[in-house]
Amino acid sequence: MVELSGILGVSVVALGMVLTPGPNMIYLVSRSITQGRRAGMISLGGVALGFMMYLLAANLGLSVVFLAVPELYIAVKLAGAGYLAYLAWNALKPGGISVFDPQDVPHDSPRKLFTMGLMTNLLNPKIAIMYLSLIPQFIDLHKGHVLLQGIILGSFQIVVSIAVNMAIVLAAGTIAVFLSRRPSWLKVQRYMMGTVLGALAVTLAIDTSGPAVTS
Repeated sequence: MVELSGILGVSVVALGMVLTPGPNMIYLVSRSITQGRRAGMISLGGVALGFMMYLLAANLGLSVVFLAVPELYIAVKLAGAGYLAYLAWNALKPGGISVFDPQDVPHDSPRKLFTMGLMTNLLNPKIAIMYLSLIPQFIDLHKGHVLLQGIILGSFQIVVSIAVNMAIVLAAGTIAVFLSRRPSWLKVQRYMMGTVLGALAVTLAIDTSGPAVTS
């Protein structure tokens, strides 16, 4: 039902997006460093639930809503671009900090960690754009069972994203210690992250394409 090329295409897209610094990575890394790997894994559970909620919503016709009301789609995309620009400025501004620079933040309860992970993912513009515009392009309408195809392809995206994020959670502390002993590398990492976020914000803002239809 689903072509191998479609699965590989979605997996490559998912890998490229999860490796691009964004809200999910920033939140998971900060929690893993400041509160430990257990907190990072609990937060990742919330992120995973967010992926599944987006997957179901997109395949049940959320993209059709955006197609019917293009102004809403544009508003969501511009809001996402603005949020990414804000994150980029925080990284690039004088006195900015790196995502791997440990911060003194209060320790949250498991429930709050899970909820924050969920909300961070639901408000992540990269994820919204991926489900509404990218994954549908790998669906073959001629094979039928569009809903099932979308769920299968989205499931591969979730597996790739969770696997990479889990590796980031487990390695965050080690990376932070490594970079803390090399201040110049920490600064380079911060500037690189800010540049990538800024470029993504500009790309989102100037993109004039509309939402893709999944069914």
